[in-house]
Amino acid sequence: MTENNKPQASDDQQEQSGAFSDALKASREKADAEEAAPARTLWSDAWKRLKKNKLAVIGAVWIIFVVLVALTADLWAPQLLGSPTDIDTTTVAQSSKLPLSPEHPFGTDATGRDQLVRVIYGSRVSLTVGVIATLISTGIGLVMGALAAFYGGWFDTIIMRLADMFLAIPYTLFVITMLAVMGQGIQNVFIAIGVLGWPSIARVFRSAILSVKENDYVDAARAMGASDLRIIARHIFPNSVASIVVYATMNIGGAILTESALSYLGMGVTPPTPSWGIMIQDGQTFLQTQPWLMIMPGLAILSTVLAFTLLGDGLRDALDVKMKDA
Repeated sequence: MTENNKPQASDDQQEQSGAFSDALKASREKADAEEAAPARTLWSDAWKRLKKNKLAVIGAVWIIFVVLVALTADLWAPQLLGSPTDIDTTTVAQSSKLPLSPEHPFGTDATGRDQLVRVIYGSRVSLTVGVIATLISTGIGLVMGALAAFYGGWFDTIIMRLADMFLAIPYTLFVITMLAVMGQGIQNVFIAIGVLGWPSIARVFRSAILSVKENDYVDAARAMGASDLRIIARHIFPNSVASIVVYATMNIGGAILTESALSYLGMGVTPPTPSWGIMIQDGQTFLQTQPWLMIMPGLAILSTVLAFTLLGDGLRDALDVKMKDA
């Protein structure tokens, strides 16, 4: 009986040894695969999630399209559609307020200029104001928010009360007052919008810094003798930049809307420079007879601002660390 059991015991040991070897091999293969796989980061995960958000992708595609058209307009738009500013006095009577047609897809204005080419060149103004104003407000907001959150105390109190004062004043009225003092022009428009837009970004960045400044890696950097500027630039800012990216993206749309409102009120870009707000102002007189003079620039504002809003919403969801890869 004992002799018969020896071969069976030997077989069991071999099976166990084989199973152990298979398990060890599988574990090694899994470890090798994990090492070979690219390291996951916040931005790589965010990019994967952003690509799954169809509305954000649509917004990004539209923004890219508008930017490309605006940048390349000089190469083809005047040749195909005519000048966005010059008025041909000899043909005004024949070409004034023409309806939509293959030759003039957006019709013509009261002076015979093609509406599509003016919308295209108006996008340059809107995008320039939106981007530069956002860069100005973001730069000021980052500095103010960093000082308030990192040093606290009197810095925090003074800066936050100053931000409260700016936020308490009606934004558009404040911008109009600044432009009344500084004068009209595209440079003064984005300076006014940028300078007055910092309080909201400062609050966002301050909150982001407060959530990470007490982490162990910040204390370790401080213990190693790192300067305050290095700690903010190397450790705090990279871990707080996600919220700033989201807010800045949405802020571009808000700046475009503000510029259009200012131009509509006659406080923004000066004619004959094309601006979506100026085009709406010029077209309101003919709303009942030639509605496309207002509708087309209005649709340009709506679609562009909506695109930045959709992209901002998508970035907010994609950069949320609580979101899963589902």
